[in-house]
Amino acid sequence: MLVNFNTLPEESRVWIYQANRSFSEEELEQIQSKLDIFIENWTAHGSDLQAGYTIRYKRFIVLALNQKLNAATGCSIDASVHFIQQLEKDYQVDLMDKMNVSYKQGDFVAYKTLIDFKQMAKEKAVSKNTIVFNNLVTNIAEFNENWEVPASESWHSRFVK
Repeated sequence: MLVNFNTLPEESRVWIYQANRSFSEEELEQIQSKLDIFIENWTAHGSDLQAGYTIRYKRFIVLALNQKLNAATGCSIDASVHFIQQLEKDYQVDLMDKMNVSYKQGDFVAYKTLIDFKQMAKEKAVSKNTIVFNNLVTNIAEFNENWEVPASESWHSRFVK
């Protein structure tokens, strides 16, 4: 059951998929339509899942699930992963690689491999104050508070001094 992302409880589980490029306006419209259909039909053992999504910065797809109503199961999580993998194929974009880093450069969102990010930290091209996206947050409360944070307040801190 599709609901507005902003109406879901703060303890709702989130999954964040970062794209290696920005989506065009046309792609965003198509992806939103596909997300609407997927979530409307997303179930766990035949029971509706109350879920929503948001797309941020034209490159982050954030799925959220109210686990108080019905918890995700292995099969329902697999279904969401297959859906995201299909988006990857449809739009020739990488959404599943967790070994990449997105960070802000002014109003621009940059995307680098972890190796490149580490090198940039060594070269002082990024610092502890660089705003990074911590895609390891697990619920909406963490997403709202700890998703966009200075590198010093994230797992990225091990690379910046």
